[in-house]
Amino acid sequence: MTIFIVIITALVSVLAFSRPELMYKLQFNPYQVYHRKQYYRLLTHALLHADWIHLIINMLVLFSFGTAVERYFQQLETRGMLSYPGLTYMLLYLGAIVVSSLTTLKKHKDNHWYNSVGASGGVSAVIFTSIFFAPWQVLLLWAIIPIPGIVFGVLYLLYSNYMSRKASDNINHDAHFIGAVFGLVFPLLINIGLFESFFRQLFRL
Repeated sequence: MTIFIVIITALVSVLAFSRPELMYKLQFNPYQVYHRKQYYRLLTHALLHADWIHLIINMLVLFSFGTAVERYFQQLETRGMLSYPGLTYMLLYLGAIVVSSLTTLKKHKDNHWYNSVGASGGVSAVIFTSIFFAPWQVLLLWAIIPIPGIVFGVLYLLYSNYMSRKASDNINHDAHFIGAVFGLVFPLLINIGLFESFFRQLFRL
């Protein structure tokens, strides 16, 4: 599933780089969603990216963590805790994209000029679901600094919340924050009993 998402997203993003009309039609514009009922934009904006760097970073991160999450879901299937790992993975990714857009929709529903693109809400969710299953896995911050996943998660949430309140750049930090929380909670929607496993790993019991 991860590879499929990466390929489709890359194809649409690259196509939109040279076709402004496609970018305009698919990007997240809260005004169009709220006033003109173009609800599809809640999903399609995740197929677009602002530039090559934005696309490459998001897809590399998604591939790295997405394949790990797919393995965790397959393990749950083996344990009899999950019936459809592929479908569950898609619900995680697509659900996070929609849910992480709702705060922005509320904030900017009357702003005709606000636009947003990128799969960051879904990617954040996948990262944090991976952290849920392996909180002490070592991640590379900025691809250089090793840091435990759970520490990275806390710093990521604090930073996203701070930058959202500051609103000093063009990055949708609300989507990052909400997507991350969605990804952390999502495994509990599969089976509330997974919290015990997370707790044991977190405190190394």
